[in-house]
Parts: sequence; C-alpha cells; structure tokens
Amino acid sequence: MSAVSENGGGAKGATFAPLREPTFRRIWTASLFSSFGHLILGVGAAWEMTRLSSDPGMVALVQTAMMLPLMLVALPAGAVADMFDRRKIALTETGRVVYRYAEEIFTLGREMVETVEGRSTGKPRRLDVGITDVVPKLVVRRLLDPALSASEPVRLVCHEQPFEKLLGDLALHALDIVISDAPVPVGSNVRAFSHLLGETGVSFFGTPALVSRFRRGFPGSLDGAPMLLPLEQLTLRRALEQWFDRQGVRPAVVAEFEDSALLKQFGADGVGIFASPTVVEDEVKAQFGVQLLGRAPEVKERYYAISVERRLKNPAVVAILEAARHEMFGRPAPHRRP
Repeated sequence: MSAVSENGGGAKGATFAPLREPTFRRIWTASLFSSFGHLILGVGAAWEMTRLSSDPGMVALVQTAMMLPLMLVALPAGAVADMFDRRKIALTETGRVVYRYAEEIFTLGREMVETVEGRSTGKPRRLDVGITDVVPKLVVRRLLDPALSASEPVRLVCHEQPFEKLLGDLALHALDIVISDAPVPVGSNVRAFSHLLGETGVSFFGTPALVSRFRRGFPGSLDGAPMLLPLEQLTLRRALEQWFDRQGVRPAVVAEFEDSALLKQFGADGVGIFASPTVVEDEVKAQFGVQLLGRAPEVKERYYAISVERRLKNPAVVAILEAARHEMFGRPAPHRRP
C-alpha cells in the first residue's frame, strides 16, 4: 500500500513540476488565455453573423474561415517543431536581453498606473549582484551597504559563484554587476568592463595569546609562526608568499582555505595567524574577537565592479562605486577596461 501511495504522489508531483518554473508558468498561462480568447472570438463571430444574416451557410462559412487555417497548418507545424530542440532555439542572447527589458517595461507600466491612481507601489528595484567566492564577506558587506542606504529602495539579490560562471551570467544579463578581486581577463569572450573600486593593504590577526607571542619583531617574528593561508592558486596567496620572501621569513603553514570566512573562524579559534584586508580591520576584530598583530601595506588587494556597460547607469551600482572610491578606499580611481 505504501508503495502505491508513493508512486501516486510522485506521479502527481511530476505532473505539476513544470509549473514551478516561472518562465514555463508564464508561457502556459499566456497560452491558456490565448486559447480561451480564440474560443470567445469564434462564438462571438458566429453570433454576429446570425444577427447580420439568417442564412445558415454564412454562419458555417464564418466557422470554416476560423478553423480551416488551423486544420491546414497545425499538423505540418507540429511535425516541424518536433524536428528541432526547442531548448536551443527558444531564446538567443539577444532574445534574453529583449525579454528582460520587456519585463521591466511592463513592470514600469504597472507602477505608473498605480502611481497615477494615487497608490504607492512600495516595490523596491531589484539589484542582482554576482560575487566571486574568494572576495571576503566583510568587504562585500561594506561595498554593498550604499545600495541599501540609497534614497530609492533596492531589493538586493546576491549570487556567489566561480568567476567564469558569473561572467557568463553577466553576459546573459542575468546579473547587473559582478564584484571580483580581479579584472576581466584579457582575451575573454565576454564583452565586459572592469571598474576599479579601490585597493587596500593587508593586516595580520591572531588571538591575544598568539599576538602576545609574535608581536615583538614583526614581521621577522612570523618566521616559523603558525599561519593560515588561502589556497595556492588564489591571488592573495601569491602576494603573501612574495612578501614573505622579501621579508626573509618562512611561516609554518597550518592549514589552507578557499573560503575566507572559514579561514577567519579557524583564526578566531587560535589555530594560527591569518591575513585580512586592512580596510575591514575593525570588523574583523569585532566579529572574530582577534587582535591586530601587524600590517603589510605592500601586499595589495584590489576589488573590481564588472559590468557590461562602459558607463554605469544603474543608480544603486553608481552609489556602490562612488562610496567605495571616495569613502571605503579613500580615493577615486579611473574606469578600467580589460
């Protein structure tokens, strides 16, 4: 009995599963209303013909004129449609751009009607931000704060993915902006522009016990000190190792991490010393209960806002850029193209 119930429930769930997809649900709903309208048209046209003429043949001709094209075209059209993969030809890149703009136009139209009628829409503007998984979360929080504090309400939607995946989504206009620690690579297939938000040095942190032990003689005291580092392929790791070489120190690497938040948590637990952007020094100390050991201003961390526009127009994105350059990092920086 239980097996029958499970199968039945699964079949029912599979039947309605496509309706959970927003795009399919819109197409299905539009098709439903279109078919309903076509039926009303047929009834109305025949009804009007009975008013204009009492000849039954004229009423029949009206029905024939409406149904004959459908009968002649439906079968060959269905056969042709089955010959192609609709997932590949449904929307081109240009089609996706047009679809998104059309959706915004209809949304603005509804809001205009509500405003004219004296009703407040109360609907914030959506801002889709892609974030590379190597950018520290505390830096991201500071960077995005101006968008949430802007006069125009914004609904922030954050997407964390690898850099290449985010660039692909940006090219398809699924994202408004991407925040990364690197610009768009030279020779990239994605036409995008890298806007430098700013740069910062790095600071070293540790528990009170570790800071007390290794503070004297910094940075030479880092030789043999327990260290938590990013993975070798990450930009910050390479910059730190070059700085260690210049200082003539060789820390004892205890653990390596891809996730900067996890690295800091291990540091808060006293496993080792770790580096973090100087620009979020206060936030790191407050959130993880660690102390400042020393600074390395020569080790530079750079952050970019990547967009498909050379000149940024979205007010929320402009607010992020201006606040980063003039407040967070303390100086303006020019636009940069890969």
